[in-house]
Amino acid sequence: MTIGDWIRKWGLISPQKTAIIFEDVEWNYRALNERANRLANFLIDLGVQRGDRVATLLYNCPQYIEIYTALAKVGAIIIPLNFRLAKSELTSIISDSGSETLLFGEDFEERVGAIGPDIPVKGKNYICVGENIPPWSIHYEKTLSDYPADEPNVKGEVTLEDPQMIMYTSGTTGASKGALLSHRKTFFNVLNANIYYGLTPGDIFLVTRSLFNSGGLLVECFPMLYKGGTVILQRHFNPKAVLEAIEKYRVTILEAAATMYRMILEECDISQYDLTSLRVCYTGGERIPISLLNEYQQRDITICQIFGLTETSTVTWLGKEDAVRKMGSVGRSVLHGEMRIVNKKEEDIRPGEVGEISVRGPIIMDGYWNNLRLTEKTIRNGWLYTGDLATIDDEGFVYIKDRKKDMFISGGMNVYPAEIEKIYLEHPTVTDVAVIGSPNPKWGEVGKAFIVLKEGQAMTQQEAIDFCRDKIAKYKIPKFVHFVDKLPKTAGGKIRKYLLK
Repeated sequence: MTIGDWIRKWGLISPQKTAIIFEDVEWNYRALNERANRLANFLIDLGVQRGDRVATLLYNCPQYIEIYTALAKVGAIIIPLNFRLAKSELTSIISDSGSETLLFGEDFEERVGAIGPDIPVKGKNYICVGENIPPWSIHYEKTLSDYPADEPNVKGEVTLEDPQMIMYTSGTTGASKGALLSHRKTFFNVLNANIYYGLTPGDIFLVTRSLFNSGGLLVECFPMLYKGGTVILQRHFNPKAVLEAIEKYRVTILEAAATMYRMILEECDISQYDLTSLRVCYTGGERIPISLLNEYQQRDITICQIFGLTETSTVTWLGKEDAVRKMGSVGRSVLHGEMRIVNKKEEDIRPGEVGEISVRGPIIMDGYWNNLRLTEKTIRNGWLYTGDLATIDDEGFVYIKDRKKDMFISGGMNVYPAEIEKIYLEHPTVTDVAVIGSPNPKWGEVGKAFIVLKEGQAMTQQEAIDFCRDKIAKYKIPKFVHFVDKLPKTAGGKIRKYLLK
């Protein structure tokens, strides 16, 4: 079975089962599959074929899931676009992928119209989701009603080995690169998720992230739809709306970024909501301070950490039974996939040493789209080298240290900025921080911290430097501090340190 079969099968097994709830409207599996079929038949009529690239620019909505499923049935390759990107960035990704068809939400009419002359989308292949659509586009909803709900007749069999998506990375180093993901890779990703979430068709999963990224689409949404459960979809993240949805729909699983968990505590009194339906909470994708994990633990909510990246999806997970005992760890390797942490000689590290995480198995990408050189640099002898540095304890639990490219050397000693950032995030007036290496004639490089303070709070540079004393070695303490209103971040919450440098 390929991805396009998942909704079809549940449409036969449990046709009336609620697949999606969006803005209080329920979509069952039969209706979802029929609408995906109508779209697939329309796209085939439009000329979309197996292997063609199709771009999407949408906020979270049920149509996103229809499009993802329909393209999988056709054998075409979906290009999820980050709606926060600038026009030039969107142009670059659409052009690099060679997308000749674009489905977009009515909110993006102006942006799509502006980049139209510079992208390879064919004149008639603009499809708009919404009611107030531009005259130069095709009306998504009206067009679907003109096509049959029968399974599409596709030329050539769509297989597990076929590429299914090109997901462009967040671009923390500057230029985005497209990870080519197959049906097989996504299948094993959701299979792993089913194991570590312990999913059943009775589960209700609240999707907090945007569907254009791996977290929202492959970690949250489709593992639940593969299992035949129910997904609560929200157009945008809103702390109060998240708590209200958990209480109203008796959500059983929540996965969210650390920033989201922090905003929930800062903006809401969670004691006013009934959250007893939650049986497990997860977080991944960005660093989370121990103090935040403890704050939730004190409220009888255990948050477990997972680790992964676009090129592999989830690599490690920490079970609820170990979440308190091993707080700060991202757990151990998922079942379907192998992980090693190796030194510069590509030898397995011993407990306490630091090395690079490498991954092998059906969960890794096929490569980078149109970039053989980078693919060969990243995947060597079947192992994908993640660029993430970690250590491991004597029980095999993994602790992330930093990104390989973020580490700097001061006076001959390795310095991991993430270690320093975690300390600053424990300070009651600090809401965000990033540390980079800055050139220094004496030490080679020294630390420079960029700190975002909570509203109305104050701190001097010396106070920030002194806060680290007795907590880390002297050579790790930043020599310079800048206070800023915000840090430059990707849509996934990762800091773009190259901009700070």
